[in-house]
Amino acid sequence: MGILWTILIGLIVGAVAKLLMPGKDPGGWIITILLGIGGSLVATYLGQFLNLYAEGQAAGFIMSVVGAMLLLLVYRMFKKKSS
Repeated sequence: MGILWTILIGLIVGAVAKLLMPGKDPGGWIITILLGIGGSLVATYLGQFLNLYAEGQAAGFIMSVVGAMLLLLVYRMFKKKSS
């Protein structure tokens, strides 16, 4: 059940990140899920590195969206260069 919950939250976080960063994005719903999950991981580890979260504590929804937006920005930069 934990993996399904992570994928569902990843989809929601990725969709919110794409909504907040308008523009043409290559990729469909799978990329959206991966960006959401990756954003949550980036926010968690960055927050732990900056001592915003304790060891083993996960990032919240808003920080996960910020992490997904950061990944979306990097993704757009790499896709633009390869096109």
